[in-house]
Amino acid sequence: MHIFISNDDGIQAKGIQTLRRTLESIAEISVVAPERQRSAMGHAITMHKPLYAKSVVYGPSSRGWRVNGTPADCVKIGIGALVGSRPDLMLSGINHGSNLGRDVFYSGTVSAAMEAMFLGVPAIALSLEDGDNNGFDWAASFVKWWVSLPTFQLPPPGVVYNVNFPSLRRGVPKALRVVKLGGREYANDFQQAVDPRGRSYYWIAGDRIDNLEDEWSDVAQHHAGAITLTPIHMHLTDTTMLERIPSMDVPESF
Repeated sequence: MHIFISNDDGIQAKGIQTLRRTLESIAEISVVAPERQRSAMGHAITMHKPLYAKSVVYGPSSRGWRVNGTPADCVKIGIGALVGSRPDLMLSGINHGSNLGRDVFYSGTVSAAMEAMFLGVPAIALSLEDGDNNGFDWAASFVKWWVSLPTFQLPPPGVVYNVNFPSLRRGVPKALRVVKLGGREYANDFQQAVDPRGRSYYWIAGDRIDNLEDEWSDVAQHHAGAITLTPIHMHLTDTTMLERIPSMDVPESF
């Protein structure tokens, strides 16, 4: 099996390196990841400057490249130009921090997996609630066991699995729950200050707000201590509105 790995925390991050080392015994591993932290990049791609891919030396079962681009860039150039044989599976992560509810629209981790899906490679986004080292080891070991199961089902075409691991500080997870996206929002707070040259600048801050009312959502089950899996796709059309909003002809003058 050939597994392609990327992330948005950077190629030196604990999560991606733990995942790489753990999976080396069951697969050929190709890592293409940003050279530095690129969290919350969403699905941005680089179009107005060149991308550079520098090789990274790993063990005999792994090879890697660090790229001066976004997570989506890394997947595009990785699958399109660097890794050679088409991967059987793409894993994005393990991210430092959860990606639940609305996070999927901002997350570079989820976007990297979505880009692989666009390119026809089955993809899974992996996130851990906190950066505890034991948590990364446990999550990576779970992934190794899970993808090796005879009953493991690859994401079908057009679908990405968004998987979140709770903190081990709340106990070892007892279940994986397949659930819908839940309600996670942010109370935006713009903190204004002045730099040494007298220019105003802003830090985006604000507390996270999790809605736990829907028991079978990723947010609620995550808080309950379960591993969550949400199948997501790119089709954002509200089909009910297609019939409610009338089409019209445009007059020659108006």
